[in-house]
Amino acid sequence: MPVRIRLQRHGKKGKPFYWIVAADSRTKRDGRYLEKIGTYNPNINPAQVSVDVDLAVSWLQNGAQPSDTARNILSDKGVMMKNHLINGIAKGAHSEEEAHAKFESWLAQKEAKTADKIAGLDKKAQDERTKLLEAEKAISEKRKVDAAAALAEETAQDTPATTAEEPTVE
Repeated sequence: MPVRIRLQRHGKKGKPFYWIVAADSRTKRDGRYLEKIGTYNPNINPAQVSVDVDLAVSWLQNGAQPSDTARNILSDKGVMMKNHLINGIAKGAHSEEEAHAKFESWLAQKEAKTADKIAGLDKKAQDERTKLLEAEKAISEKRKVDAAAALAEETAQDTPATTAEEPTVE
């Protein structure tokens, strides 16, 4: 039975949410699956992905072929890297400790990269909010100046009319 690791669509129209599953390649896209490996939510930035790495590696070791999109997601989460290192251990290219150290250093670099991206997105959003606030303050100040000018003009027009005071009757 040929097994594929692929995405299974869930969610509503316009708001997709995917499960990453191991399924028989002959089943429908959203049909029966053998095992759920993780989830993928592309609706937020950066996309939220959770994958059981060990489970995905075991499926790859047993011959499951990932779809193109699933391969990209698994590669991003380090599943393909771990599979590659495990194959290297089996061939005697390096020891298990070296493979574990390489994988941990790769994960640390990936986490730093992701944290930098999130920080950049937060800074960009903060800058946009600051620009909008400054523009709103400028508009508010202009309105205050215009209102004060209109009030001064109105009082200037009323002043000549009130200079001729009527005598008060007691």
